[in-house]
Amino acid sequence: MEHLAKTVGKGGRRMAIFGGIAMLLGVLAMMAPALTGMSIIFLLGALVVVSGVLRMLWAFQSGSVGRGLWQFAIGSLTLVCGVAMLANPLFGSAVMTILLAAYFVVDGIAEIVVGLRRLGGGGGLLLFGGIVSIILAVLIWTQYPLSGAWAMGILLGIKLFLVGLTMLVGGSAVRSLAANR
Repeated sequence: MEHLAKTVGKGGRRMAIFGGIAMLLGVLAMMAPALTGMSIIFLLGALVVVSGVLRMLWAFQSGSVGRGLWQFAIGSLTLVCGVAMLANPLFGSAVMTILLAAYFVVDGIAEIVVGLRRLGGGGGLLLFGGIVSIILAVLIWTQYPLSGAWAMGILLGIKLFLVGLTMLVGGSAVRSLAANR
């Protein structure tokens, strides 16, 4: 039983450390929102380019010509999308802003549901985070298309900070429970 308590305590410590790191990254993202937003677009564009090239190469491993042509076509389309994001980051920023708003809605609903289920046992912070996520989605959508890269940086920073805070509080709670056992 003692070994289990130590293992749980270490897990809680790691969770609290990662929460602190997420909070720090969130603050940094909020301090340079446009840089953060454009960095996300360039990183995503580069990943999509690599994905397209890999998919095109993978097409040569398919078992039939028809399947290979289909995979090569999808890889080519993926490559073109990645190049378009890198060539026109403002367009990529607009698309990502819409996706970010959708993400915040889905994430917010999930956090609210989990928070309501755990309302007596520490779900209040999750409920709060879910409500903030929904508000962030509404703010992004009402400011679209002006929101762009700066909104991604600010709102992602806020979200990172809240997730980090939840992890920090949760990790601290787990450590104290493990220490009291």
